[in-house]
Amino acid sequence: MTIRIVQDCFDPYREIQAYQDSAKAMTGKFGATAIFIGTMRDFNDGDEVKGMTLEHYPGMTEKQLELIVAKAQQQWRIIDALVVHRVGAILPNEPIVLVAVWSSHRGDAFDASRYIMEALKSKAPFWKKELLTSDDERWVLKNSDGYKTM
Repeated sequence: MTIRIVQDCFDPYREIQAYQDSAKAMTGKFGATAIFIGTMRDFNDGDEVKGMTLEHYPGMTEKQLELIVAKAQQQWRIIDALVVHRVGAILPNEPIVLVAVWSSHRGDAFDASRYIMEALKSKAPFWKKELLTSDDERWVLKNSDGYKTM
């Protein structure tokens, strides 16, 4: 399992390829890779959004993500998982999060990937501030379903 919080824009496809290339212990063992890539959109709650700042609690965020992935490993037969999450200033179309799960079978990979992403949205300590095209800013509140604008 690898968890990374990054400031710079990343290429999720290169991250997946590099991870698979470096994880020689997985070679020949996985039959499924479930991938989720979340990107920033240019709208939210009926408003145009031109950017956002994503903040986190260093150390605590990584620990929470590790707990989420460990719980997924207990519930499903997964071989490995990779989570890369962006913080800092983000623009529309840039990737925010990558969740990749490797398993012998697709069902476990799909289910674990969805669980990790849903738990990440509701439990990991991230905070979003949107910059609207009107130059107004607003914090986006997190609830049990994810985020909601203030």
